Amino acid sequence: MTGAETIDFARESIWVLLMLAAPGMLTALVVGVAIGLLQALTQVQEMTLVFVPKILAIFLVLLIALPFAGGAMATYMDDIAARIAQP
Repeated sequence: MTGAETIDFARESIWVLLMLAAPGMLTALVVGVAIGLLQALTQVQEMTLVFVPKILAIFLVLLIALPFAGGAMATYMDDIAARIAQP
């Protein structure tokens, strides 16, 4: 494996990682901002009000994104196996 192939492999790894982490992270961001705005408008500063909806929303989004994540990881693993099998 040459240096250019190694860098390409690392770039692809980071790209797959970002694709897998993005749905959960974006959901946490959107729900966190929405709850923060709600708390600022109503002046209710309850700590569980932040965590429970965020955890439920992230769980739901990860459950919906699971087939996409599995497909992305399977494609990536096929690419890794093809690179290993190359002479």
